[in-house]
Amino acid sequence: MKFDIKSVHGQRLPIFIDGEWLDAGSGPQWPSREPATGQEWYHITDCTPAEVDKAVAAAQSALKAPGWGDITQTQRSGLIFNLAALIKEHASELALLECRDNGKILREATAQISYLHDYYRYFAGMADKIEGSTIPVNKSQMLNFTRHEPLGVVAIITPFNSPLNILSVSLAPCLAVGNTVVAKPSEHTSASTVAFAELVKEAGFPNGVFNVVTGGGAGAGQSLVSHKGVAKVAFTGGSDTGRRIAASVGDNLTQANLELGGKSPHIIFADADLDRAVNGAVAGIFASGGQTCVAGSRIFVEESIYEETLAQLTASALDVVVGHPEEPATQMGPLANLEQLEKVEELVRSAQEEGARLVCGGERLQGSPYDGGFYFAPTLFANARNDMRFCQEEIFGPVAGVIPFSSEAEVIAQANDTRFGLSAGLWTRDLDRAMRCVDAIDSGTVWVNTFRTAAMMSPMGGFKDSGYGKHNGFATIREFSRLKNVVVDYSGQKQDAFVIRLR
Repeated sequence: MKFDIKSVHGQRLPIFIDGEWLDAGSGPQWPSREPATGQEWYHITDCTPAEVDKAVAAAQSALKAPGWGDITQTQRSGLIFNLAALIKEHASELALLECRDNGKILREATAQISYLHDYYRYFAGMADKIEGSTIPVNKSQMLNFTRHEPLGVVAIITPFNSPLNILSVSLAPCLAVGNTVVAKPSEHTSASTVAFAELVKEAGFPNGVFNVVTGGGAGAGQSLVSHKGVAKVAFTGGSDTGRRIAASVGDNLTQANLELGGKSPHIIFADADLDRAVNGAVAGIFASGGQTCVAGSRIFVEESIYEETLAQLTASALDVVVGHPEEPATQMGPLANLEQLEKVEELVRSAQEEGARLVCGGERLQGSPYDGGFYFAPTLFANARNDMRFCQEEIFGPVAGVIPFSSEAEVIAQANDTRFGLSAGLWTRDLDRAMRCVDAIDSGTVWVNTFRTAAMMSPMGGFKDSGYGKHNGFATIREFSRLKNVVVDYSGQKQDAFVIRLR
């Protein structure tokens, strides 16, 4: 790749419109800092409405342009296979960009980018298998069938925690269907998405199929979601921003797919395999520094095993190796930016003020090797209550409350006592109990005896304030296509011109 870390350092990131790298214009600029050191890395420009309009216009033109609008689904599949191969070839470079940009440990960044090779291959294989239906209507000599068509221009707006993964869960199906895309990554982590545009171009996609603008939510983001040329907005991020986007797209009757915040309950029953359950709880809250929408930040533990489980959780939290994300031994890196660190600090203070007992962590890590970086210690609070602020608000950091419960009915009521409904996890050896909980928990995904597990063919999406719409599998093809109904009368007969034909 021509786009590398050295070329970015100290520079202003370009934007990518209609197959060309462009210098962003006169919008406000700000520095992006490496989370591991706090040092400035590159500069971001908030694209102007004119630049966003140019990107959308390029995407609109590409919809029907030669090489995209007129090719077969099998040819489209071939382009996506090309992109998958390039992702595999450049996985280490992309992983290092993400590691440097958002503080994710290099081991996980590498695993996620490597997975994208399979993810794009999955949707490449699906591209020429998107079938409609033949409907057996109640009329003779009449053919009724449906087909899936591209929606048009899709705006994809991604957060800072896993930029390329979250871009891809929308981009891969969008390309498989035949849409075109304008992407706006988080202003905190834009480097990998800008670099990814180089691979899309090299894969052979025509100019305008994929475009990247940069900037903040109030500037470039608002210009994009309110643009009348956008057919759908795919947004992943906080629920408050999601509400504003939903209101904005409503003015133009633009569709939206919103994967928003979470406050996942992680339930450990007394009959659980405790070693596995504790390992799952650690994965649920300390992996990626808790900066995942599915983070299991409310850990419910049955009273009879509460003290034993708390002791194991505490020991595991104290054993987490926090350090520079590029070091092989590191298990948890820094938070992605200073703003996020300060939010975590504020919610930890609120937990203490409300009476939760701090068991471990609770503070920013300083001194060598943490100087300048945005590091926060793995944090657990005991005897937390579900109505405490830090148990109701999304933290997006390595902080969990450990809440005791006495009965299945009680824990289900508490698990559902949240405005969010993205995911939940539970640990038990009792299959009947597990399925009762699956029925009762109000979340888009429920994990049983596992947590933070995903698959490209497994639909993911939330309920309540966690948004609407699905990613992965054929469910996401429906999200990014429109269904056309076609009716053909081959009877040769005239119908009554003044009566709808119902029989």
